[in-house]
Amino acid sequence: MTPLRLLLSDSYDPWFNLAVEDCIFREMTTDQRVLFLWRNAETVVIGQAQNPWKECNTRRMEEDGIRLARRSSGGGAVFHDLGNTCFTFMAGKPEYDKSVSTGIILNALKALGIDASASGRNDLVVQTCEGERKISGSAYRETADRGFHHGTLLLNADLSRLANYLNPDVKKLQAKGITSVRSRVANLNEFVPDIHHDQICAAVTDAFFDWYDQRVEPEIISPDVFPDLPGFSERFAKQSSWEWNFGKAPAFSHELNERFVWGGVDIHFDVEKGNISRAQIFTDSLNPAPLLALAEQLSATRYRAQDVSLACNKIIEQFPALSAELTELQTWLVRCVQ
Repeated sequence: MTPLRLLLSDSYDPWFNLAVEDCIFREMTTDQRVLFLWRNAETVVIGQAQNPWKECNTRRMEEDGIRLARRSSGGGAVFHDLGNTCFTFMAGKPEYDKSVSTGIILNALKALGIDASASGRNDLVVQTCEGERKISGSAYRETADRGFHHGTLLLNADLSRLANYLNPDVKKLQAKGITSVRSRVANLNEFVPDIHHDQICAAVTDAFFDWYDQRVEPEIISPDVFPDLPGFSERFAKQSSWEWNFGKAPAFSHELNERFVWGGVDIHFDVEKGNISRAQIFTDSLNPAPLLALAEQLSATRYRAQDVSLACNKIIEQFPALSAELTELQTWLVRCVQ
């Protein structure tokens, strides 16, 4: 008989849940079939190879206290809130088959009266009078001996906020990395009013048990006590770090310009692993020395508003007679980098 595991998370912390997912995936035996159900508070989750500054409105996220979480699978950027249910199916090879997990989700939806179908490699859709609407997106990760399929189901997510955080600012970013594809989406509560997380979890769990013709007791993952999983503390620290979420971004360039009363400024950043590897500043200011010093100060600085602001502070200290002009530049530059 195939060993099954059912894990349910009580945590809404995206870094916690993604760390749990990664550790379970690493420590599971290859004969196990695992279902992990979870959800996150307000978070933008990006694919492993994505550039957050290209995909997200990072300034708006900072203002609204929205977290960024980089997952270990590929695919595009998505916005999570408590109106989403997240699922992860894991299995060893050669039995790992993402069509099985897709079938389980479709069976669960059918049991709730929702007639959905698979579309392409990653999406589940429902046909409406207005056309096809996406209700679920997913991504995959495989190693030599195991694989997982994870995704989200939109229950009653605040769809108006998708555009707030997934439409990036208009920046001159010449970026490598995977670009997200936007789709027309719909919440499941448009088809089943008052549908909720516990209801969809119960339906997915039943479909999982029915598929394998056995049942097991759930393992509850609580944020109050770190899970007894090998390497969890280290993985959680990594998952919640700036170096992982932002610093793993592919190399890119950022060009910006502005005209002030005292002169025009053109700035070019090359950014690698989240750090400014080269900064060039061009100006027609009558006193370019502070700006040339700033370019040097910014090199090797993190591409992050707080760090750029600190670099500007050092130049303001060096050139106190120009503090008003440099503070004006600092305010503009920090806002551009966020």
